[in-house]
Amino acid sequence: MINAMKLEVIVGSDESDGSMEMKLERWKRMEKWVSAGLLAVCLAFCAVLFKAYLDGKFDSVKTLQQYVAGFGILAPFILTAIQAAQVVLPVLPGFLGCAVGAVLFGCAGGFWCNYIGISAGSVIAFLLAKKYGSAMVGRMFPGKRYERWSAWAAESKCYALILFAAMVLPLFPDDFFCYFTGITKMSVRRFVTIIVLGKPWCILAYSIMFSGGFMK
Repeated sequence: MINAMKLEVIVGSDESDGSMEMKLERWKRMEKWVSAGLLAVCLAFCAVLFKAYLDGKFDSVKTLQQYVAGFGILAPFILTAIQAAQVVLPVLPGFLGCAVGAVLFGCAGGFWCNYIGISAGSVIAFLLAKKYGSAMVGRMFPGKRYERWSAWAAESKCYALILFAAMVLPLFPDDFFCYFTGITKMSVRRFVTIIVLGKPWCILAYSIMFSGGFMK
């Protein structure tokens, strides 16, 4: 009787383990499909933006404003996505998006579109650099600037403070800083904290300035 009970427990345990393995395998398969789908959507969106860039849609505040406004009720989401993409794709100008957001959606609306988009793009750029390392970053930012900053960051004890200042102050090369920070030892949590706390101020200043009619 006791042996029979032990056998049932063992068989039940084996079935449970097998079921768990099947669920994990199914979840991994689903995760791969979702990741592949998201990657395809992102690549398609980047291709659309790059074509718009070649067509001159990013040449001025006016042309970008017309381009974004053309999406109707989706315009705020498109601007947010554009601002995320301009960090990941350094060829796109982010300054114009800040102006367009304020002009189209007002100070508050423009601020949130730009803040969410730029912050998301900054984190994505950081994570890409974390995953693919200095080989990718070195190709994106070749030359002496990359070598100089690499050597300095490796020895600097105040890099986090300088990164925060770069996020707060205008006209800093944010895309470079985000990618470059990804190959340092900074944790994801610390980087996200710096972005969340440092990014709003410059964007808010732009939103107030441009929503007041500065570009009109």
